[in-house]
Amino acid sequence: MIGEDGEQLGIMSARDAMKLAREADLDLVKIAPNAKPPVCKIIDYGKYRYEQARREKEAKKKQRTMEVKEIRLSPNIDMNDLNTKANQARKFLSKGDRVKVSLRFRGRELAHINYSKQILDSFYEKLEDISVVDKPPKMEGRTMVMFLSEKRQ
Repeated sequence: MIGEDGEQLGIMSARDAMKLAREADLDLVKIAPNAKPPVCKIIDYGKYRYEQARREKEAKKKQRTMEVKEIRLSPNIDMNDLNTKANQARKFLSKGDRVKVSLRFRGRELAHINYSKQILDSFYEKLEDISVVDKPPKMEGRTMVMFLSEKRQ
């Protein structure tokens, strides 16, 4: 049994503990019900729940959700454009987001899929120092997709 201001009151019966809690006009709460004997504490349960909800809300506020940012490329992209897209992806990765690199094919561009895989590989080589491939390049319909995420140190 633990009192309202944290002092140890020792082992006592449930009836005596309830009596002490009523006298203090507070609630008797089991802190560790599986312990032998169970540990109980005299507290204001409404205040306890409010504090717990506030702590959870504060912890949730400090969490950061990971977003998936998309970089779209085309099979006939020039090296300077590829560098610009890689720099943009570098910004996303440094902020902690995942990057979805998609290469869209239109019309006869589908005939040159093997060359397009080289474009995605060279894109990854530019970001190799800060990223790791989550999902390797894979065809999904008329689009080749690759996922990158920040490298963990």
